[in-house]
Amino acid sequence: MAEFAKERDWDQFHSPRNLLLALVGEVGELSEIFQWRGEVPKGLPDWKEEEKQHLGEELSDVLLYLVRLSDICGIDLGKAALRKVDLNAIKYPVSKTNLNNEGSQSH
Repeated sequence: MAEFAKERDWDQFHSPRNLLLALVGEVGELSEIFQWRGEVPKGLPDWKEEEKQHLGEELSDVLLYLVRLSDICGIDLGKAALRKVDLNAIKYPVSKTNLNNEGSQSH
């Protein structure tokens, strides 16, 4: 992403604030896809291929802005994500997060 932005002289626009606002806009576009559909089953079995492709494009936009934002901020996103998973494993141990008999999570 850094090279892509540099080749287009976009670095001047890629401040953390601007990238965050762009990311939020893309998340908004992603949410519009689901806005009036109600619950959607896993795998999107009732969706047309064009709808799935559009979803993939919007998910990619979110991912790319997130990667660029982390790069500009000097955050190794891979390391940060792995650390967060480790922290969540401590915060939410399996023994306390499995569904109980009533079907709700206990944490």
